[in-house]
Amino acid sequence: MSDSIQAGIVIIGAGQAGVQTAESLRTGGYAGSITLLGDEPHGPYHRPPLSKAWLAGEMDGAQLVMRAPEMLARKQIELRTEVKVASIDRVAQQVLLADGSALPYSGLVLATGSTPRSLPLPGGNAAGVHALRSREDADAIAQRLALCLQQQRPVVVIGGGFIGLEVAATARKKGLEVTVLEAAPRLLGRVLAPALSDWYAELHRSHGVKLVFDARIEALETDSDHAVSGVRLVDGSLLPAGLVVVGIGVHANDGLAQAAGLECERGIVVDACGRSSDPAIVAAGDCTARRLADGSLIRLESVQNATEQGKSAAAALLGQERPFTATPWFWSDQYDKKLQMTGLSGGADAWAIRGNMGGDMAGASFSIYHFRAGKLIAVDSVNAAKDHLQARKLLDAGISPSPEQAADLGFDLGSLLK
Repeated sequence: MSDSIQAGIVIIGAGQAGVQTAESLRTGGYAGSITLLGDEPHGPYHRPPLSKAWLAGEMDGAQLVMRAPEMLARKQIELRTEVKVASIDRVAQQVLLADGSALPYSGLVLATGSTPRSLPLPGGNAAGVHALRSREDADAIAQRLALCLQQQRPVVVIGGGFIGLEVAATARKKGLEVTVLEAAPRLLGRVLAPALSDWYAELHRSHGVKLVFDARIEALETDSDHAVSGVRLVDGSLLPAGLVVVGIGVHANDGLAQAAGLECERGIVVDACGRSSDPAIVAAGDCTARRLADGSLIRLESVQNATEQGKSAAAALLGQERPFTATPWFWSDQYDKKLQMTGLSGGADAWAIRGNMGGDMAGASFSIYHFRAGKLIAVDSVNAAKDHLQARKLLDAGISPSPEQAADLGFDLGSLLK
C-alpha cells in the first residue's frame, strides 16, 4: 500500500478537465505527487477563443494561457508537455510512455479530450483543409485566412455546427467570401429548435454568408501544388476555395481506455462522480460518456462539463462523493450575438419566447423557453445574460414557470425562486 501511495496520481491530458482535476486534488487536501501529461508543446490554454478572438487576432498568447507552468509548479503539480502515452497497464498500475519509460500511479485520470472527425473524401487531406481543435490548428487557419485575404480567394466551411459557424463569422468579419455547407436541412439541428436555427441562418445571411443545406460533397479539388482549390458537390457544381474548414463533429479520445479494457461506448463510460469501470481510474471532459440513473448515456462537450467532472473525479480519488448533477450550459459567440444555452432542449413539445419586443425574436435580445409536458427543460438566450443566469437557477432548483409566465415580460420569473 505504501508503494501505491508513493506512486501518486497521474493525469493524462492537460486541458480544462485535467487541470481542474489536479487543482481540485490539491484543494481537497491531497499531498502526494501529481503529474500532468500533455501531448502538445504548450502548457494548458483556453480552447473556446480559438475559433473567435484568437483566430481574429484580437487576443495575444498571454491571454490564451489557462495556467502558467510556474503557477502549477507552485501547487506542486508537475506539468510534462509533448508526452505521448503508449498504453495503460492496469495490473501493474503504470502508464507506459512512447519513450519506453513508465509512470506508476495510485490513481489515474483520463482527460484525453476529443478529436475532430476527418472528411473521408478525395482531397480531404490537401493543404489548406483544416479542422479546428488545437492552437496549432487555429494558427494554421489564421495563416490561410491571411493568404485568402491577400489573394481574394473564398472560404468554404463544411459543417453548420458551432465551430463552423464561429469560424464563418470570424472570416466574414475579415471581409472574406464565405460559404457554409451543411448536410442537414438546417443549422445546428441537433441542438437548436427550428425557430432559432432559422434565426441563425438569417443572421449569417445578413452578414453575407452563403448557406447551402442538404449539401452533398463529392470531392475536394486541388491545384498543381496539391493545395485545395475548391469543393465539388454531387450535382457537379464547384465552389472555389483557398481554405476549407471542416467542422463535422468530434469523436472521444477513448483509444487508451479501450485498449486497457475499460468500458467505453461513444467515450469512456463514467458515473456521475467520474468513476470508470476500474476503481483506480477516473475520467473527465470530452472523452467521457456519463451513465445516467436510467441507464442511458450522455456526452457533453463544454467547459462546464470538463470543470465539473474534474471536480467530481478528484473527489472520487479522495474517497468522496461529489456527483455532477448541475444543469448543463453552453455558449457561442457569432458576430455581436452571444448565445447562452442551459438545459437540453431535445424532446420539447412547447416553446415560449421572451423578448424585448414582446413574444418574438426581432429585438436585440430574447430567450426561448423549452417545455416538455408543461415542465421547463431548457432555455436558449441571445444577448440576454440575465435570462440565462435566472434560467440556470430555475432548472437547478427544478422550478418551472408556465409558458404564459415565461412569455410575459411583466412577470418576474425571479419571484419563483423566492
